Amino acid sequence: MTHLERRCVCPGSFDPVTHGHLDVVRRAAALFDEVVVAVLHNPAKQGSFPVERRLDLVRRSLEPDLADRVRVEAFADTLLVDVCRQVGAGAVVKGLRGGTDFAYELPMARMNRHLSGVETVFLPADPTLEHVSSSLVKEVHRYGGDVAGLVPDVVLAALEELARAADG
Repeated sequence: MTHLERRCVCPGSFDPVTHGHLDVVRRAAALFDEVVVAVLHNPAKQGSFPVERRLDLVRRSLEPDLADRVRVEAFADTLLVDVCRQVGAGAVVKGLRGGTDFAYELPMARMNRHLSGVETVFLPADPTLEHVSSSLVKEVHRYGGDVAGLVPDVVLAALEELARAADG
């Protein structure tokens, strides 16, 4: 990485990816030369979607004009600072929906900086998306609520497929 290249990591489980996630990635791409969407997973925990499916959903949800500046990779059982080292990123970008997110994220940002010097950039959520989280989307969908507009169409189809598999 030359001194002119700026790379960041946008970490998360992305189980599933929402329009809130994509908004943060899009905005990070306007600030950095490259964004690495780090799909973090713990092999000991079962997500709603397998990791490979999450990677596919994130990739298929990205706007085509971001394809050359955003890459999507999976990382398991590792510290976020090690992910940053591995991909050559000097910053982490996180979206904040409100004060609770900030209270949760701030100690981690400080620890990451302490461990490696990696900075954290917080982007406030788009007000129209600040109520959106992956877990809430899954719960609302599970009980028949309409989550269209909160997730990309490809994710909505995947949620419907998941629901059919659970029913069948």
